[in-house]
Amino acid sequence: MEMSKLVQSTPGSVIRRLFNAADGMDDAISFSIGEPSFTAPTPVIEDAVKWLRMEKTHYTDNAGLKELREAVAEYHANDLNPNPNGEVLITCGATEAIQLALFALVNPGEEVILVTPAWPNYFGQISMCGAVLKAVIAKEENDFVPTVEDIEAAITEKTKLIILTSPSNPTGAVIDYETNKRLAELICKHNLYVISDEIYSRFVYTEEPYTSITSFEGIRERAVYVSGVSKMLAMPGWRIGYAISTPEIIAGMKKMHENGVSCLPEPLQRSAAYALKNCQADIEYMRKEYLERRDLICEMINAVPGMSVKVPKGAFYAMVNVKELMRRTGLDTEPLAMEILKNTHVITVPASGFGPGGDGYLRMSYATSKEGIQEGLSRIHKYVDSLNLF
Repeated sequence: MEMSKLVQSTPGSVIRRLFNAADGMDDAISFSIGEPSFTAPTPVIEDAVKWLRMEKTHYTDNAGLKELREAVAEYHANDLNPNPNGEVLITCGATEAIQLALFALVNPGEEVILVTPAWPNYFGQISMCGAVLKAVIAKEENDFVPTVEDIEAAITEKTKLIILTSPSNPTGAVIDYETNKRLAELICKHNLYVISDEIYSRFVYTEEPYTSITSFEGIRERAVYVSGVSKMLAMPGWRIGYAISTPEIIAGMKKMHENGVSCLPEPLQRSAAYALKNCQADIEYMRKEYLERRDLICEMINAVPGMSVKVPKGAFYAMVNVKELMRRTGLDTEPLAMEILKNTHVITVPASGFGPGGDGYLRMSYATSKEGIQEGLSRIHKYVDSLNLF
C-alpha cells in the first residue's frame, strides 16, 4: 500500500543522512549534530532523581507544570514578562513549539517566509501544514544576516508568517539591532505573524548587546517566541521547550498540543524549573567554552586549502565555504562531505541540505570538545593536502 502524500512530501534531514553514514566507524569524529558535549548540571540531574523517587510521575496540565511556567515567566521577567497563566506553553523541545505555532497560525496554501540556509526541520514542518515556503537567501557577504529589502520583496498577499532564527542554525548569524528594528516595522506594516526561534540566544559572542525582535513596538502581539533548555543548559534529551505568545495564540497551540504529546514528563519539567532558577552560572561557563572552541575551529578551518569561514557571532556552528575545494575536486557539496567522511572518518554536514544558499558550504558544529576539533580538522587538513590540488 502507498504511504500518505504527507509522508511522501516531507523531506528527511541531511544531518541524519551523514550521521548515519558514519555507522560502524569507531573512530569517527562528528561535527554534525548540534548537541552540546556538556551534560546537564549535576544538581539538575539530582533534582530529577529526587522527583522520581518521590513518585512525581503523573500527568501535568497540558500547558505545562505550573512551577515550570512560572520559572519561564520569571526567567523572562525583564524582556517578554509573560503571564505564566495563559502566555506560556511547555512543549516537547523547541521543535514542537515551532510546529504548533505553524499549525495554529497558518492555513494550507498560505505562504511562510524562511531565511535560508536554515535548519532542515523547518522545511518539513512548513510542508506538514500545507503551507508554501518562500525562501529568502542570507548571503555570506552580509554575514548571513538577511536584508530587509530581500524579505520585503518575498512578501505577497498570501504571506502569513515569517520565521526568524537568531542566532542561526546553520550559519551562526546574529541579527543586529537595526535590522531587527526594520524587520519589526516591516512585519507590522504587512500585518504578518513572526516565529522568533531564539533557542541559541544565550550563546552570543559580540560586544553589541543581543536584541530580540520581540522587543520592538507592535511585535509582541503577533509573535511566538520559542526557546528551551536543550542548548543553553545542555539538556537536549530532556525535550523541554517553551513558547511565549498572546493568550489567544497559546490557547490555539495548546489545543494542538493536547491532541499530540499532551504533556511532558513531570519530573523533567520540575527539574527544568530548578535549572532555570539556579543554573545561570553554568550557562555563562558554557558560553565562554564555546567562544574558545569557535576561535579554535575557525583558525584551523582557515588554514585548510580550499576552505574558509567567516567568524560566526552566535550559536555553535561554522558555515564553511568549500567552493574552491569543490571546484578543484569536481565534487558537489554532498559528495564532497561523503568523501571527507570516507577518507577521514570526520562527519560534516553539506549545507545544500539547508535550502537555497547552502550549496558550496559545509556546516560544522563546534559543540564538540576542543580535542575533537583539533583531531578532526587535522585529519581534514591532511586529507586535502594528500589530494595535491593546491
